[in-house]
Amino acid sequence: MDNPARAALTGPHAHFAERHGRILRYPVDVTPWLALPDEPEADDWADLAAFAGPGTEVPLLGFRGRVPDGWEVTFRVEGVQFVDDGLATAPEPEAVRLGPDDVPEMLDLVARTRPGPFLPRTVELGTYLGIRRDGALVAMAGERLRPPGWAEISAVCTDPAFRGEGLASRLILAVAHGIRERGETSFLHTGAGNTNAIRLYESLGFRLRRTTAFMAARSPGRLPADDVTAVPVS
Repeated sequence: MDNPARAALTGPHAHFAERHGRILRYPVDVTPWLALPDEPEADDWADLAAFAGPGTEVPLLGFRGRVPDGWEVTFRVEGVQFVDDGLATAPEPEAVRLGPDDVPEMLDLVARTRPGPFLPRTVELGTYLGIRRDGALVAMAGERLRPPGWAEISAVCTDPAFRGEGLASRLILAVAHGIRERGETSFLHTGAGNTNAIRLYESLGFRLRRTTAFMAARSPGRLPADDVTAVPVS
């Protein structure tokens, strides 16, 4: 759980994993998250730079160390990780299962509400539930990272015109219900300064597990002329 992307890509999400050296990542149309080793060495950073390409911004979920010379930190926000500590989970009668045919609407809702990264194939990572009003998708939540025994609730968002109705809470509890039915435990991330979300999660029954960081860095602009191809993990 301290390195959830790596735990997921070496566990339940291994079929998504692409590899270069010890660096693992999801396909770029699934999610931007990639996984460094717990204690990356110089060769790992070189592999990451080759994998990403020159001058590319790379997300570094949970990384708190210093980037090597030649790398530029472009974004850093302190974050928190919460885990299920007694959620009153329940199915949501109004929720519908979302799938590939719903992706255009899901991407539109994400663009308007900005809950975090959501790409054309993110829906493949787990169960996504939505609520529709007059046929239009107005709220959704789903699963993203899946370390063994855990599932991350993500992409929680509500159309601004329908906020205040408790739709996000209902969907979180419904997604968490499905996770618990599989014998797994829910967790989620948010920014440490997102006090409204933190109050909501605590009121639902989430407990702070650890602080973390959301960070991105740009790879060096010039790399050795190696032809790097993503290799699926066997």
